[in-house]
Amino acid sequence: QAAAAEADRLFPLSLGSEGSARIGGLLSTNAGGVAVLKYGTMRDLTLGVDAVLPDGTVMRAASRLRKNNTGYDIRNLLIGAEGTLGIITAASLRLFPRPARQGAAFLVVPGPAEAITLLSLARDVTGDAVTAFELIGGTGLEWVAEHFPDTRQPFDERPPWSVLVEIGTSEDRDPTALLEAVFERAFERDLVTDGVVASSEQQRLNFWAVRETIPEANRAVGAIASHDISVPIGAIPEMIEEGTRRLAPFGVRLNIFGHAGDGNLHYNTFPAAGRDRSDYAEEKPAISRTVHDLVHELGGAISAEHGIGRFKAEDLVRYGDPGKLAAMRAVKAALDPHGIMNPGAVLTG
Repeated sequence: QAAAAEADRLFPLSLGSEGSARIGGLLSTNAGGVAVLKYGTMRDLTLGVDAVLPDGTVMRAASRLRKNNTGYDIRNLLIGAEGTLGIITAASLRLFPRPARQGAAFLVVPGPAEAITLLSLARDVTGDAVTAFELIGGTGLEWVAEHFPDTRQPFDERPPWSVLVEIGTSEDRDPTALLEAVFERAFERDLVTDGVVASSEQQRLNFWAVRETIPEANRAVGAIASHDISVPIGAIPEMIEEGTRRLAPFGVRLNIFGHAGDGNLHYNTFPAAGRDRSDYAEEKPAISRTVHDLVHELGGAISAEHGIGRFKAEDLVRYGDPGKLAAMRAVKAALDPHGIMNPGAVLTG
């Protein structure tokens, strides 16, 4: 990001762990982050890669070509493979013009259904300017206030549901005016009940500080199980409502937030007040199974941006399409017949 900025360009991938994240890890998991809505995942941001394959072959394909239709796309096969097909050693990444102006708004919504409608409205009003659209549950805001009280929040009373929307515009378009127009139209349609449009760059950064502190607050509370899931955008309200109903018998608290613009939710479960997560050790598998069963029913994915690794390898078999799994095993056997690349990750057996 800093190197791109020095060249007056933007490397748009942004995520809470960017202070410690490495390009290799982002490529390995096909990371997304908050700006996927406009710029896409690492597959979309990568032109080519060099890699060492399991038999020692060096593949030099870190090309800067924008169009290359010379056979199989090995680049996209390696990106997201979590090191199971080879070791990426170099990559050519896409850069973009930096937005001349940026704006953000923290808007209170009655619920997730209204948030999804608000996303469509924001796009209608701003065109292609929406770069991020984050759905935030009130539990996360309460925990930020409790564990990180110095974090400045836009509302004295934590709303049950809110969204953080960011836009980037050209010099001749005023992001503040655009977001105020979004708020006015949304208020008229009962999609929002309150909101704050950032009046300065510092206030915009303060909004994002709240969002980026939620994972830290989660760690302070201590999750029973965290779920990085995605569902079709229109199914987000059902995922939240039905998931809450199915998890109620376990006596857990939920903190749900994430990238509503691409259907990616962080669906995290926590102990009831006064209990410890160790109290749920025996129930933890059933809790995750409940979440993942619903995700599968809704046509979603059990991993949106954090990969499969070893913990979800069995779930991949349980919920994955048999045809796709067979193709994955065939590719793995062809490139890594001895199973020496990150053994045990992604594919079991």
